[in-house]
Amino acid sequence: MKSSNPTLNQKLIREFAFQKEGAGVMTIQGTINKIAIMLLLAVAAAAYTWSKFFAAGGMEGGAKAVQGWMLLGGIGGFVLAMITVFNKKRAGIFAPIYAVFEGLFLGAISAYFEAMFPGLVLRAVMLTFAVLFTLLFAYKSQIIKVTDKFRAGVFAATAGIAVAYLVSFVLGLFGLNMNFMYGGGTFGIIISLVIVAVAALNLVLDFDFIEKGTEAGLPAYFEWYGAFGLMVTLIWLYLEILKLLSILARRE
Repeated sequence: MKSSNPTLNQKLIREFAFQKEGAGVMTIQGTINKIAIMLLLAVAAAAYTWSKFFAAGGMEGGAKAVQGWMLLGGIGGFVLAMITVFNKKRAGIFAPIYAVFEGLFLGAISAYFEAMFPGLVLRAVMLTFAVLFTLLFAYKSQIIKVTDKFRAGVFAATAGIAVAYLVSFVLGLFGLNMNFMYGGGTFGIIISLVIVAVAALNLVLDFDFIEKGTEAGLPAYFEWYGAFGLMVTLIWLYLEILKLLSILARRE
């Protein structure tokens, strides 16, 4: 029984359930509070790189102004994510820093897309949160039920996407591009829609982990870890929606 989100899975619940940590247990409200803190940190950091981009004036100047920050945010976010995955007890320290790094990256890349397609970022943000709350409603009302088959299907789809991204990256190092994955053709749009759908379904597994974790009495530090896992998925979903909208905008 695995979540397709590598940061959140059922094995963690079995290993850490009802451990005596002396600092309470995981709660849904506590996790929601942590998610809110991480979102605020990410938005604040994103506002910084966003403002630097547009203050530089024009696409070329803006790109140069935030290039370093975008690299710092992207690499720093990845490193912090790996550290958090392997050091769950310190998630309360690393998860907020991860949010700041990712905010720097998101602000820069969002400004770049906004400069090309005005209004695109607002639509991407609105769609991301619309998907988040729609799937939360579907999960809580049991319209979508998390079963072993559901987990396995989402896990397989997510793993397939990860492999495709890895292959694309490696081929890109040798000058070979998988244009069918990123192009504006019909096939590229279909692929992008599928990836958005898979990213969205990962949110359901994140909800399930948080709920099951609280029921199992995971240590309180898993509130930060649960918030971190949901943020990882939410950021992925936003980036995929941003990419899809940009593809559609190019066709107009």
